Amino acid sequence: MDTNTIRQLIEQGLPGAQVAVQGDDGVHFEALVVSDAFQGKLPLARHRLVYATLGTLMGGEIHALALRTMTPAEHAAQ
Repeated sequence: MDTNTIRQLIEQGLPGAQVAVQGDDGVHFEALVVSDAFQGKLPLARHRLVYATLGTLMGGEIHALALRTMTPAEHAAQ
């Protein structure tokens, strides 16, 4: 598994999202996902939205994915 594939899958599942994925070993990854879809959602719900875009890859080819999920306004305020 590679970072580009993960980024593309998340972007396809969350249209309009800005996604940055890092990971050097092919199984452990970190992602920053900025999306309007997160508006009004708690962190767990946001993570579930991202995990849903990756389907069965989670727990399989993707052993671990550390997520930072933000709305565009939250990201801009950083």
